[in-house]
Formats: sequence, structure tokens, C-alpha cells
Amino acid sequence: MLKGILDYAHYLLKESVELGETVIDATCGNGNDTLFLSDLVGGEGHVLAFDIQEQAISATKQKAADLGKTNITLIRDSHANAADYIMREIGGAIFNLGYLPKSDKAIITKAESTITALEAILSYLKKDGLIVIVVYHGHEGGKTEKEAVLNYVTQLEQKEYHVMRYEFINQKNNPPFLLAVQNRK
Repeated sequence: MLKGILDYAHYLLKESVELGETVIDATCGNGNDTLFLSDLVGGEGHVLAFDIQEQAISATKQKAADLGKTNITLIRDSHANAADYIMREIGGAIFNLGYLPKSDKAIITKAESTITALEAILSYLKKDGLIVIVVYHGHEGGKTEKEAVLNYVTQLEQKEYHVMRYEFINQKNNPPFLLAVQNRK
């Protein structure tokens, strides 16, 4: 059966992330991916979870506390500054581009910060590690970011990276799609 976009993102990360690794949730939002990553890496692993909005950090912090998660560092900062926080090799990362559901839709991810974050994370990504990017683009500013991110990942050297796009092509209203970047070097 075909997997939904988020289910496929999680499937890919399950296949590549190992216990004990450090991983990144570049847009922690309501905490769902952060908690998923926390389970993947286990107690010996670590999750760096970024968001610029206090609402997202608070929601994720509460969910993590409710589940007794202690392997998560919540960072209220732009993912563009990821290089300031990464101290070791990264096993994988996830981005959900767009805006925080049930919040101010004027606060969105932007092409410049997303590409800066991708560059930083790629420089620390383990061999065969994955970055998955869920591209929500049906909002003001979404098309601009989508085009810039697609341009960036399309230009990655094929000898160094595999880049894949997964999407449902018969859905209406700008459905999200997934980009996956695998480090081959």
C-alpha cells in the first residue's frame, strides 16, 4: 500500500537512523516528529529540536515531559543556526516546511533559512544518512520556498547525494510532497 507523506517520511528515517545517534527535528512544531525521533534513537541517542515559536517549544516540551523523554534538547532558534548547535555526526533530520498548525499563518519557514539549515546539516550527516523534507506549499510564501528548495536539492552533486521526490499527483489544493536527500559520501 502507498504510504501517506508523513508516514513515508517516518518509514525512511526508521530505515536509516540507528539507536544512539544524534538527529534533528528542524521544525519541531507540535512535537510529533520530535517524539518519533526520540523513540528511534533511544535513551542513548539525542534529538535537537528547533523552532522559532514559543508555542511550538512549549507544546513539544509538554509532550516530552508527559512521556518522560529526556533525550531531547529544545532550541528556540531558527534552524538556519543549526551549525551553532551540532557537535557531532548527525544520523538524520526532518523538516516540515510551512507554518505551525493552529497558529499564526503569517509565521512561515523561509527559503533562505531552510537552505542554510540544509547546508549545515548535510555537512554533518553520516554516510547513508537521510534528511527528509515535507514541503507544505499551499500558503502565502510557500511556492517561493518550494521552488528555492527544489532548486537547491536538484543542484546537489549526484555522486555525493541521492535526491528523491515522493508525492501524490492527483490530489488537489497544493498537496504536500516529500523530498529525501541521502548522503552517499
